[in-house]
Amino acid sequence: MPQTNHFSRSLELDHAISRRRALAATAGIGGLSLPSFLQWRSATAAATPAHIGPAKSCIIVFCWGGMSHLETFDLKPDAPLEIRGDHAPISTIVPGIQIGEHLPLLARHTDKLAIVRSIHHDDSFHGRGMYWNLTGHKPPRVANIPPLRDDWPSIASVISKFRNAPRGVPNAVRLPYPMVDNETLQAGEYGGWLGVKYDPIVLRPSSGLAFEGSSKTLGAEVLNLREVDLARLTERRQLLESLQLRPHPMSDYESFDHFQSLAEDLLAGSAVKDAYNFDNESPKVRESYGDHIAGQSLLLARRLTEAGVPVVQVCVGAGDLGGGRDTWDTHGNNFNHLKNRMLPVFDRSVSALLQDLTDRGTLDETLVVLLTDFGRTPRINANAGRDHYPNAYSIAFAGGGIRGGQVYGSTDSHAAFPKTQPCSPADLHATIFQTLGIPPQSEIRDLLDRPFPISDGEVLQLS
Repeated sequence: MPQTNHFSRSLELDHAISRRRALAATAGIGGLSLPSFLQWRSATAAATPAHIGPAKSCIIVFCWGGMSHLETFDLKPDAPLEIRGDHAPISTIVPGIQIGEHLPLLARHTDKLAIVRSIHHDDSFHGRGMYWNLTGHKPPRVANIPPLRDDWPSIASVISKFRNAPRGVPNAVRLPYPMVDNETLQAGEYGGWLGVKYDPIVLRPSSGLAFEGSSKTLGAEVLNLREVDLARLTERRQLLESLQLRPHPMSDYESFDHFQSLAEDLLAGSAVKDAYNFDNESPKVRESYGDHIAGQSLLLARRLTEAGVPVVQVCVGAGDLGGGRDTWDTHGNNFNHLKNRMLPVFDRSVSALLQDLTDRGTLDETLVVLLTDFGRTPRINANAGRDHYPNAYSIAFAGGGIRGGQVYGSTDSHAAFPKTQPCSPADLHATIFQTLGIPPQSEIRDLLDRPFPISDGEVLQLS
């Protein structure tokens, strides 16, 4: 397959097209370039298998940076101090299951969680670890890997291939920004060789919170529906029709007209537009998620799934996109940073999501998946931190018919390697697809029309 980079190609196109054609390309919505960010699947995608699983939608909670399993779901209180650190385990609502002491709210919801402690892969770079977890496949390149069109599609993209959303509702959404490492957009979140139509769109929560990370999206469009002037939208649509132009014939724009129609539905009063408006949300519920971008993103994710979006992926940190202090990458000051910053935000927002779905009676039909790049080193480094560690880490499932109150697999006495029931990201993907009623053996075809099963893994027995 050709080594073409859609993102670089889009930038070259911006300089190459004529002024008149550029006007036509941006006339659709408020001066925003539609094909750059409204690249979701076509409503006329291939036929889908029958829905045989209990889960109707999926919310992926991704802890970008590498969440420490030794301070969250797999503490080792009997290990030497240089391994166990200074966070203690606490009991939870489920007898026999303990988690980190700075997750007291989540401790009340372990009856809903299936905690997997034995997942592992073989890459300690952030982007490639994320690629492993979000595609279920080994990263195809070394070093920092920007997205290319011959990458394996993300799990959100594959789900969107098999699930149709109502008209005007995208099939896959990411919140609240794309993932970036060392000033590079990271592969693994996009449609890859499924094509640009399967790139999940990126939305920013409408809560009015500061969003200092917008300058670090590196050209990836992030859509804020509150910035759209509907009167101006109508005028620009009329202008586009009067020009009677068609976009540049490059493959990026092959579905421009379809995206244009979906964009108008999305921005001018669709179910997504309604979900985006938090004014009609209960103040008590809204407050329960926390007044930070992680909590408000998870609240928006719940509202989007209720609006018909099949899969929403949320990057959960403690703030905006900015820097190591607001991600899970705790090379230094691990214990204080987790205690004072990361864990309180994660604990409150994820617990609120689980409680909210339970109260609304929709947890059984909503699969919640907690993922991360990898774990952290068992041995504490000289900076009171833990470094990247893919040999063992923890993730969790909730809802969607998955049985809560259980732990799958275990690690050795230092949480260094799986001890029982080792599993891989591919197995997680097979489990997710099965829970959504999509047989893991289902096929998708690449740019050369070659068939591939959507997962090479085995379904974990979590029901």
